[in-house]
Amino acid sequence: MQEAYIRRCAITHHKILPTLQAAHILPVAQGGQHRIDNGILLRSDVHTMFDRGYIGIDEGYRLRVSPRLRSEFGNGDEFYTKEGQVITLPTTMNNRPSTEFLAWHLEKVFR
Repeated sequence: MQEAYIRRCAITHHKILPTLQAAHILPVAQGGQHRIDNGILLRSDVHTMFDRGYIGIDEGYRLRVSPRLRSEFGNGDEFYTKEGQVITLPTTMNNRPSTEFLAWHLEKVFR
């Protein structure tokens, strides 16, 4: 996973390796598999926000940010400034996040 994303968070471009995590799009507990197209390399705090629905990625690979990030925490400017931008993607097409899984995440998890 780290190599596919050139060892950088797909959203923040952060590159401190010990803080980068492979985030499942469709969780294994809900039928997802350990596959590269079911994951995105994210900084650990971004991974938590993704898992809790505060951020999402649409089928065009654009960042979506929930308004609840601001209303619940009065924060999130780092992400609101990137909203609508295409995330960093693996150059190999087969390694890119599945648009089917991204759509599932937006429908079921994103707030």
